[in-house]
Amino acid sequence: MKLNYYASQRSRIAIPLICGGLLMAGAAWAQNSFQWPAGKRAAISLSFDDARQSQVDVGLPLLDKHGVKGTFYLSPAEVPSRLEGWKKAVAAGHDIGNHSRSHPCTGNYEFSYGNALENYTLERMAKELDGANADIERMLGVRAVNFGYPCGQKFVGRGTAVKSYVPLVAERFLTGRGYRDEGANDPRICDLAQLTGMAVDELDSKQAMELVTEAVKQGRWLVLVTHEVGAPAFQTTTPAVLETIMKYAKDPANGIWLDTVKSVGEYVQKQRGTR
Repeated sequence: MKLNYYASQRSRIAIPLICGGLLMAGAAWAQNSFQWPAGKRAAISLSFDDARQSQVDVGLPLLDKHGVKGTFYLSPAEVPSRLEGWKKAVAAGHDIGNHSRSHPCTGNYEFSYGNALENYTLERMAKELDGANADIERMLGVRAVNFGYPCGQKFVGRGTAVKSYVPLVAERFLTGRGYRDEGANDPRICDLAQLTGMAVDELDSKQAMELVTEAVKQGRWLVLVTHEVGAPAFQTTTPAVLETIMKYAKDPANGIWLDTVKSVGEYVQKQRGTR
């Protein structure tokens, strides 16, 4: 009995040590098995949803001040209220994405009750995507190559008739980005049609930087998502938080590539295509 007891105790000690060693080796492998450009260790993209007015009034001047390009997933109906500002964003080299024409989400959200994904078909969703791209191209003269899933939801229908609309996005766009996901993208294996997007709305600088440092440690691509910039409203990120992220990412000592979803997506696609 005593011999069995000590053998079991050795096993209990050995298993965590083995697992810990595998985790450490896995972290090192994750960083070393994908080549980011210019010796960088990770990538970060700042993205903004819905074409909120504060993005033009506060967000774009802030990005331009720091020489950073962002990705803006536009709801076309919101663009006319700041049309000249969005035209300047395009001229300044910011990335313009598609966020659907009418922002359909689950009907469990009150604002989407009359435009519920549960009542959509793939054909209707295809018209949403194509219509939004046509609107964006007509107003801003650019064709969106990135898509942001409204509410991060990727289905149409209900019950046994539920279907994913990820294939529709994959057919039309370089990338599709989710929302309120739990981890950054592994550039070796991530599905470009359903990239993870991590919310930075309402986080303070310390909380936001925890997302950044974890992504760098793992050698990943962190796509941050916000809505309002500095506005006293729901889903807001303060200018101070964005500045903290941008300053850290732009410091060469931290080894971060800070660029648009389009630029990083194209790079990932190319690197994986040649491996």
